[in-house]
Amino acid sequence: MKIVLLGYMGSGKSTIGKLLSQERGLEFIDLDNYIEEAEQISVPDIFKTKGELYFRKREYAYLNEVLAQKDNFVLSLGGGTPCYGNNMQAVLDATKNAIYLKVSIAELVNRLLKEKDQRPLIMNIPEDELPEFIGKHLFERSYFYNQTDKVISSDGKNPDEIVAEMGALLV
Repeated sequence: MKIVLLGYMGSGKSTIGKLLSQERGLEFIDLDNYIEEAEQISVPDIFKTKGELYFRKREYAYLNEVLAQKDNFVLSLGGGTPCYGNNMQAVLDATKNAIYLKVSIAELVNRLLKEKDQRPLIMNIPEDELPEFIGKHLFERSYFYNQTDKVISSDGKNPDEIVAEMGALLV
C-alpha cells in the first residue's frame, strides 16, 4: 500500500505520517529528508547554494524514485511538491491513497507562528502579514491539493482522530 500525504506546511503531514505508518506497520518516508540524505545537504542549503530550480528538478526525480522503487509506505510530501512539474500527476498515477490534510488559514497561522524560525519560506515575514501570505499561498496551491479525492479537514482534531479518519479512506 502506497499512502501519500500532502498539504500546506504545518498541516501535520509528518506527525500524521509517522503515526499512520506505525499503526499500519509501513515505512515512513519524509520526502525532504529523503532528498537531504541523497544530496548530502539540507533543503534550505540546496535553495541557498543551488537554487530553487535545481531543487525542484531533484525533488521530481526523487519523488518518482520513491514511487517506483518502494511499496508499502507512508510518504509525506513537502508543501510545494504537488505544485511543480508533473509531481501531482506522478502521485495520482502511483496510488489511489493520496490524502490532502486540509487546515484553515487561522489554524495554520497558529501552528506556524510556533515554528516560524525553522521555516525558511516564512521566517522573514512579519507576524501581522502571515495570515495574508498563507492565504494567498494556499489559494495558489489548493488547485493541486484538491486534485486528490481524499481530503481530511484537520482543524480541531488531534493526530489520533485524523489517523482514525484516514483509515476509513484508504483503499
